[in-house]
Amino acid sequence: MPTTPPRPPLGARRRRFVLERPLEEPDGFGGVLRRYVAGPVLWGAIAPAGVVERPAGGRTDTLAAYRVTLRGRPALDPTMRLAAGPRRFAIRAVTEPDALGRDLICHVEELAREGAS
Repeated sequence: MPTTPPRPPLGARRRRFVLERPLEEPDGFGGVLRRYVAGPVLWGAIAPAGVVERPAGGRTDTLAAYRVTLRGRPALDPTMRLAAGPRRFAIRAVTEPDALGRDLICHVEELAREGAS
């Protein structure tokens, strides 16, 4: 019988996340401008999952990776992102730890802050 990872206790889900959904508008030159609009508030647990290296502009950026455990909800996909205060997390994958649909595990990468130098 396959074992499922233990569910985080309810008290561990004290991190407040805002689900941000993409909104794309035409830019007038054949492309689109993407911005994110705030959606519902979600409560979850966050745990480190290592680092990810992404090639960008001729160099390799190292990003922190995390696992965010949320209560199960429909219509959560990798086009969205999570915000926790000033931190932003790009959703890379969404999985269910069991077939009951009680929880969702979002595999996320922390995005660099736009204003940081």
